Amino acid sequence: MNVSAPFIRRPVATSLLAFAVLLFGVMGYLRLPVSPLPQVDFPTIQVTTQLPGANPDTIASLVTASLERQFGQIPSLTSMSSQSSFGLSQITLQFDLDRDIDAAAQDVQAAINAAASTLPRNLPYPPVYAKVNPADTPILTLTLRSKTATLRDLSDRADTLIAPQLSQVSGVGRVSVQGGVRPAIRIQADLARLAANRIGMEDLRLAIASANIAGAKGSLDGRRQSYTLDANDQILHARQYKDIIVAWRNGAPVMLRDVAEVIDGLENARVGGWHDGEQTVVLDVLRQPGANIINTVELVKNELPQIQRALPAGMSLEIVNDRTVTIRASIFEVQLTLVIAAALVVLVVLMFLRSWRATVIAGVSLPLSIIATFSTMWAAGFSLDNLSLMALTIGTGFIVDDAIVMIENI
Repeated sequence: MNVSAPFIRRPVATSLLAFAVLLFGVMGYLRLPVSPLPQVDFPTIQVTTQLPGANPDTIASLVTASLERQFGQIPSLTSMSSQSSFGLSQITLQFDLDRDIDAAAQDVQAAINAAASTLPRNLPYPPVYAKVNPADTPILTLTLRSKTATLRDLSDRADTLIAPQLSQVSGVGRVSVQGGVRPAIRIQADLARLAANRIGMEDLRLAIASANIAGAKGSLDGRRQSYTLDANDQILHARQYKDIIVAWRNGAPVMLRDVAEVIDGLENARVGGWHDGEQTVVLDVLRQPGANIINTVELVKNELPQIQRALPAGMSLEIVNDRTVTIRASIFEVQLTLVIAAALVVLVVLMFLRSWRATVIAGVSLPLSIIATFSTMWAAGFSLDNLSLMALTIGTGFIVDDAIVMIENI
């Protein structure tokens, strides 16, 4: 049976079929997602816990180990790594490739809740998780700066407005705010004064913690009405801490101001961000594992004008690093290489066969076959990346070989 015979006897139908295949290929090409490499990201979740002032050994024994015992019971968990540093615990969980990351996140949250009773009670925040791979680089870096606003105002806008809104964009795993200034009350203990009053550091900590607790006050019940009592026991300013009674010695109170200096300071004075010589707040946008970089960045960029309108006058949100620029450039270079390779192949056919008819046949079959491949790639869920384009570039030689064989047989 000659497969080519029906196509040779019906040239009009063959031309229409080729045009239809070409049209489907163009439609598939326009719908193909663009990425640097094929999507083979393992579902990865990072859990972060803060315990300010704790050394790495304390973090490892009280925080990291407690969480790891619960995380180890999660199904489909392939690997677990942790890092315990000064005041910080980071645990990275990696799951099977076919595991849904949202379902895995629910299991992680359930494990965190189960470990809550074994964690230190003085954690400032409960453990938080993010659907990101810590090994990934940010897909977009933004800076928030102003000529008139203070750095504290910039930090407040970044934490309360920009980061939450960008975190809701599809494909965004986490928005990291760096270089900001968060206010904090710093208590600098005088060891000599503490020793003179026979007061230890733990005694000092307990006195401060017990004086800054907001608890229920109860209610007053009458015959006809009931009144709920409310009072704010929390200390908000540094000057209010100075009058805390730390201990009693010889019948006299020892105030906090007698053994320590209390100042309005920063939560972390060792971190800062600069751009073009100007101190700014830096926001790094990281994607979720499996999310397409190009699509995620485009969605984030679409949100930026709305965020800029919500910012006060004088504040500007700028893009300083866009990872998609290099990705698009590399894809363009491979596409250009593919076109050059196809042109050289057709030129070689003309030089050796010395037949315009054979050259036209090979020249038409080559782009038709390549473009038709895009529709199959789109239907199979593939992406337009460096590897797929390199495979098409290599395949140009095979396509021309088959075309020449068909020409000789016909």
